[in-house]
Amino acid sequence: MLKRYCPTSGLIWVLICALALLTAHADVYAQEPTTMLVRISEIEVFSQRLDEYQRTLSEEAEASVRLEPGVLCIFPSAQRENPTQIRILEIYANRDAYNAHLRSPHFRKYKTSTLEMVKSLRLVDMHAMDASAMPLIFKKMGDLNRPGNRGGWLV
Repeated sequence: MLKRYCPTSGLIWVLICALALLTAHADVYAQEPTTMLVRISEIEVFSQRLDEYQRTLSEEAEASVRLEPGVLCIFPSAQRENPTQIRILEIYANRDAYNAHLRSPHFRKYKTSTLEMVKSLRLVDMHAMDASAMPLIFKKMGDLNRPGNRGGWLV
């Protein structure tokens, strides 16, 4: 007995596979707003504007952490040998928190006031390899700052 070939049967299988793939990816995209966002900003500042930039950055970092619940960490640091090379570890609760941060008045003030100070900017998105350790790190940092602690900051 000879089977008849139906040209639409192949198309049906392709559509079923495509639908399965799209459904699988929909789960990933649905989870994205709850996924922590970690980024390192690599910034080079013009040396003649370094002091002014550091003051502006300090104000912005402090305001971001204090005023925005979704901003978990804005931790600026500079290379010892070349202080015009700034790195900022940024940790946000999720993508929505990051987007809210970009719209905040203090970030917009920082961005507009530092445009002429920044020589280069590179944003590097990171993947937190052990996000479960973060609460312990932040707790430890808070413990170091408690009255009566003789150790102080380790910086």
